Amino acid sequence: MRTRLTAVLLAALMLLAGCSGGGDDEGGDGRVTLRFQSLAWQQESVAATKDLVAEWNATRPDIRVEYVQGSWDSVHDQLLTSFEGGEAPDVIHDASDDLADFAYGGYLADLTDLLPERLKADIPPRTWETVTFGDGIYGVPFLQEPRVLIANATWLKESGVRIPTPEDPWSWAEFRTVTRQLSGDGKYGVAWPLKDPVSATLNLSLSTGGQLFHRGPDGKVTVRFEAADAVMPRTVHDQVGTDRSASPTTLGSGGSDTLPGFFGGRYAMVPLGFSYRQQIVQQAPEGFDWQVLPAPAGADGLAQGVSPQTLSIAEDSPHKKEAAAFLDFLLRPENMVRLALGDWMLPTGTEALKDPALHTAEHDWATGTALAGRLRSAPAQSVRGYPEWKDKVATPAFQEYYSGAIGLDELRRRLEEDGNLVLARYQR
Repeated sequence: MRTRLTAVLLAALMLLAGCSGGGDDEGGDGRVTLRFQSLAWQQESVAATKDLVAEWNATRPDIRVEYVQGSWDSVHDQLLTSFEGGEAPDVIHDASDDLADFAYGGYLADLTDLLPERLKADIPPRTWETVTFGDGIYGVPFLQEPRVLIANATWLKESGVRIPTPEDPWSWAEFRTVTRQLSGDGKYGVAWPLKDPVSATLNLSLSTGGQLFHRGPDGKVTVRFEAADAVMPRTVHDQVGTDRSASPTTLGSGGSDTLPGFFGGRYAMVPLGFSYRQQIVQQAPEGFDWQVLPAPAGADGLAQGVSPQTLSIAEDSPHKKEAAAFLDFLLRPENMVRLALGDWMLPTGTEALKDPALHTAEHDWATGTALAGRLRSAPAQSVRGYPEWKDKVATPAFQEYYSGAIGLDELRRRLEEDGNLVLARYQR
């Protein structure tokens, strides 16, 4: 009787194991199932991703990939819950600026010895820096986008201002002058959508040599708001409050919120991510002529911070080698191009960036691709405590500065004094 009960219990446990989530062998036939949580959301990008998953499954019946739809709006909290509950997907789509706490917390696998040499060599070292925490690599950066100026081409042409190019961009001072020339009669040279002011400010400030976060010999990070950090935010502040060349009503807006006014002829330019071109193509009125311009350049040229989209493997996944093989397939140059075109972004791989489809004049793909070599790791990429510093200190401080409620000295004090108190709690 005891032997029969033991056999029944073992059979029941095996059945439960076969019915459980991703990562387990399915049905005891040796086939592996990997759960891949994707954050693709635009119709084209979802279709491209699902097509690639289907192609993998058609050629690798021994390793089946299950597509799971995630959401950018809730990904951090959702992943944290799944990590702590032992239910994390095997393959995780996220962004590099969301990885630090997961990497340091031991939730993500170190990919250093899992990734093929082809993939390691294809992505530039400066891009690998965005996913390197301590001595490990905790994600593969595969899509990125510069911030650019989307401009009303007709307005700029009729005004007679010099049109910048990646080879000869505007300086921040010239940009301010141009926006003054384009303004008047209730119209503005630029509309800054700064609902999230911190990311835009820090990333664009790399062009002027801004760094803000400084890591000492002991590895601890402190905030210092220096002259180079002030160039970009002071330009915005003065455009809004002094020149009246930037719309004050868009400072609390998201990028999409500015498009109706842009199409309606109220703003000559809007600084946006490169992928916003898709919305413009879909929503612009017939005959509306627009173009992509590089963001202003500073002492460090067109350098700009980015937080690429990433693919990681959960530390708890029992099939890390199989997951790495799937990543290698998904990020082959030709597949990386398909993902980039689907998301209207740039691939990180050097081979993919050579694809003729990314160098066309149509929708100004060539302008964005010309900026790829200037993209650098976002300043806050590896700073522990950055999310709290951003939410509690930097966001309200920048919002008040841009609106004119506080001056530059008070902005500096808050970022440094209040900000360093927050970061210190994460660096003991």
